[in-house]
Amino acid sequence: MGKRFVILGGGESGVGSALLAKQQGYDVFLSDGGSLKNEYRNELQNAGIDFEEGLHTESKILNADEVMKSPGIPEKSEIVKKIREKGIDVISEIELAYRFKGESKIIAITGSNGKTTTTALTYHICKEGGLDCALVGNIGDSFAKRVAKDPKPLYVVEVSSFQLDDIKTFRPDIAILTNITEDHLDRYDYKFENYIKSKFRITMNQQPEDHFIYCADDEITIKYLNQFNIQSNQLPISMKRELPNGAFIKDGDMYVRTGQDFTTMSVFDFALKGKHNQYNTMAACVAATTLDIRKEKIRDAVQDFQSLEHRMEHVATVRGVEFINDSKATNVNSTWYALESMTKQTVLILGGVDKGNDYSLIDELVKEKVKAIICLGTDNRKIHEAFGNTVSTIVNTSTAAEAVHAAFHFADKGDVVLLSPACASFDLFKNYEDRGNQFKHAVKEL
Repeated sequence: MGKRFVILGGGESGVGSALLAKQQGYDVFLSDGGSLKNEYRNELQNAGIDFEEGLHTESKILNADEVMKSPGIPEKSEIVKKIREKGIDVISEIELAYRFKGESKIIAITGSNGKTTTTALTYHICKEGGLDCALVGNIGDSFAKRVAKDPKPLYVVEVSSFQLDDIKTFRPDIAILTNITEDHLDRYDYKFENYIKSKFRITMNQQPEDHFIYCADDEITIKYLNQFNIQSNQLPISMKRELPNGAFIKDGDMYVRTGQDFTTMSVFDFALKGKHNQYNTMAACVAATTLDIRKEKIRDAVQDFQSLEHRMEHVATVRGVEFINDSKATNVNSTWYALESMTKQTVLILGGVDKGNDYSLIDELVKEKVKAIICLGTDNRKIHEAFGNTVSTIVNTSTAAEAVHAAFHFADKGDVVLLSPACASFDLFKNYEDRGNQFKHAVKEL
């Protein structure tokens, strides 16, 4: 028999890993403490993969040569502690996929905010530029499943810090770090430094011929940059100063330079609006330029990119009130970006599972732009404490429909209702997509 390979968690990345490991001749067992989705259960059965759900049988797990841990499972969980105590190697799905990707190239994108938009835009430019590529990771398919079922010469991968925590050899040809802000501190013993180190792991195995794109205007990134021995070719992006390499914006024009090549375009042509999206667009353009995609193709792709569902998505205007779905804002910084781009008086829908949020970050913007806050979560005390003196109207709701009705009630013609929760969604919803979809449904029912 091949290597005994155990997978913890039967979601997208777990099932993808199981299929790839089985294909590569490993002896595979998947264990999920909860229940599996029907489609995943069927995939495992069809592939003849041994699995269990609703429990973790220690005798079947602790005899592993190696364990793939799904990113959603914390180190604190009992079974993970036991695996660590036994000294069994733990890897993440992106590590497994990397092992079997062959000659394919990888663009990997991480960061606290903007990574999904940057990943989607980078993929869009590559595809429009004629490259045969796949969008994988946190958006799109599981990376491992793509390697198993439909391999491509180029993968554009969105990676989270949790996935980077368990890499050993994973080495992206192009790594993008959008920014670092306090997020997920509950998973890093509330130590910001642990989270920062985790993000920089994206550069850990890079070689001088690889590229590392980062934001030179992000204080945390710059503060910690020199603490890591980064071998790759650094390509910073900035709006504050001109750079010899990478990209910068000056007087409304973006300049991109990687090596000898030089490209310029007007920021007014960017499909994505808002300052934060100018950073995302610069990062994607630098990545595309290192792949020698033609300038005209990059320009066209940046102009016709459609923004993502659940990210500052216009839903409808009802009796002069505009509704925006930003359900993907699962941390305070994301909500800061959303509020920053608001030009009208706003009724803000906030709340969910708090990951150690510091609401003082958005205090000024709330004072300036928010007329009412609608809480959508099971425990809203922190929101009341943070904004009780700033906003006269704070209401608790427990369903998306209730939140939409309350928001509509407090909004006047010309106002915006913004769902930008700054929290995870697990208390009342399956995930942020479910939260966004329920919000959109409720708006359409008004």
